[in-house]
Amino acid sequence: MDYLRVANVQDGYLDLSEIKQIAVPIDAVERYRVRPGDLLLTEGGDFDKLGRGALWRGQLKDCVHQNHIFVVRSAAEYLDARFLAYQTQGQRGRNYFQSCSKQSTNLASINSTQLRQFPAMLPPLSEQRKIVDVLAIQEESINILDALIEAHEQRKKALMQQLLTGARRLSGCQQPWVRRRFVELLEPHDRYVEFDDVHTYSLVSIRRRSGGVFFRESLRGSEIKTKVMKRVHTGDFLISRMQVVHGALGMVRTECDGMYASDSYDVFTVTDAHLLHMPFLDWMSRLRSFWHLAYISSHGVHIEKMTFKLSDFLQEKITLPSDIEEQRQIIAILDTAASEITLLRQQRTALDLQKRGLMQRLLTGKIRVKP
Repeated sequence: MDYLRVANVQDGYLDLSEIKQIAVPIDAVERYRVRPGDLLLTEGGDFDKLGRGALWRGQLKDCVHQNHIFVVRSAAEYLDARFLAYQTQGQRGRNYFQSCSKQSTNLASINSTQLRQFPAMLPPLSEQRKIVDVLAIQEESINILDALIEAHEQRKKALMQQLLTGARRLSGCQQPWVRRRFVELLEPHDRYVEFDDVHTYSLVSIRRRSGGVFFRESLRGSEIKTKVMKRVHTGDFLISRMQVVHGALGMVRTECDGMYASDSYDVFTVTDAHLLHMPFLDWMSRLRSFWHLAYISSHGVHIEKMTFKLSDFLQEKITLPSDIEEQRQIIAILDTAASEITLLRQQRTALDLQKRGLMQRLLTGKIRVKP
């Protein structure tokens, strides 16, 4: 039978992208079967999983649940299941689960007794349904934005694949694309700096999968393990030798200018501004084909212990526009696509905050609604 795991139960929704199968004894099927209208809540684990839950609406014909998932069936004549679901998702519900959970390092869990004692607010059933309708409108707006963000993400990926490989050329761009070795385009640039123990220094790191260079933390010189690091500036390209096989590479942006990187990073500047516009390379580095170049320049029998060989990497080739203006135009298009997604994400965050504020007032009776 299909069965639901903790991974399927998210905060306010169900992720059914991967459903596992399990053999269930005949006499245990009814005990673990989920029915439309059931509220599914996770027992715990990591703190973010504590009391996490969503309504089951019968998305699969016949399904059971893992024993680390609680199933709550409300008495329909007194309590709307959707209203209860919102209560468990709200701040009051989270506070309750946190207060009564059994906690250890990074882990927390609740038991069925604590769940049964959840202090549900109980306005008239007609008011519960009205509150659910109001919150559902907010939720629908968020869902629409989520779908729009996903569509823009897919469009951006398509643009990257087409524009960064030359599969699609821009109007008016006639100059050929050329193959060049990294050694022709990039110059290693190590600005070593020795720290003193007194001053505070801002350090950068690189996320995997081309997630970008970011400010990691500020430390006093006495707290930094190594006394030698590299100063980086806007437009530098960084490669983490320890994590490059996982796509840990990218360009330093303005907000990280003048910060410091570990000696385990290789730092590059452009050899000739007529050959390469560094933001173009930054976008190229987000392609899997670029990660492959870093991978084949690394040596070892285990991916976590592979050693990046800079001399090999510099001999690898990439294909790029010979016209620097075409590189700039491509980047302008991709930057615009990324900015649109950022704006949509900001709108989504604002809507989510608005929804949570509304939940806090409606679910505690601070604001009453007429049925």
